Amino acid sequence: MKNFDEAIAQKGLELPLVEEFYSLQGEGYHTGKAAYFIRIGGCDIGCRWCDSKMSWNPSLHPLVSIDVIVSNALKTAANAVVVTGGEPSLFNLKPLTEKLKVHKIKTFIETAGAKPLTGNWDWICLSPKRQSPPDESFYKIANELKVIIYDDEDYHWAEEVASKVNKDCILYLQSEWSRYEQNIPAIVNYVKAYPKWNVSLQAHKFMHIP
Repeated sequence: MKNFDEAIAQKGLELPLVEEFYSLQGEGYHTGKAAYFIRIGGCDIGCRWCDSKMSWNPSLHPLVSIDVIVSNALKTAANAVVVTGGEPSLFNLKPLTEKLKVHKIKTFIETAGAKPLTGNWDWICLSPKRQSPPDESFYKIANELKVIIYDDEDYHWAEEVASKVNKDCILYLQSEWSRYEQNIPAIVNYVKAYPKWNVSLQAHKFMHIP
């Protein structure tokens, strides 16, 4: 990751904003619900199949005050904000979540858990990556575990992390989008064989919405 400013990340008063938009949640437990999305730049994991590679380098995106970000969210009817990336755990998100909570906005995050989490969260979606396992602290606090299936090795990874999360964590398998047609039959069969798992679909892509 190039030009990552640790001081800015620790303060959390400005964030390298890749995009922000009001849409429907397309994946996991909250699929179909309206939410305001905040995508933060900066990622030190670098999945080969990532569908948001433009977010990896934070220096490519403007630093935006969290006051502006919250103000933009409040211009919509959203009662929930989803923070994603990139890898949002690289940043101090306490100031952002505190400002959202003042307005009674629910706070959701999707993270690979690269670093210990900061902020006040109503829902934590842990989507861990094999090449950069999450900080151990996430296993106790994750509300939802979403493992991306690219190849057969990912099923072993899914079971490994599932064995560590808390008993209330909801388990999902989701095909990497470019291999959906190839992967979905095996995922369906896997969930039928091991019904503790659920299938997560990228519904927003089927609906052709952001």
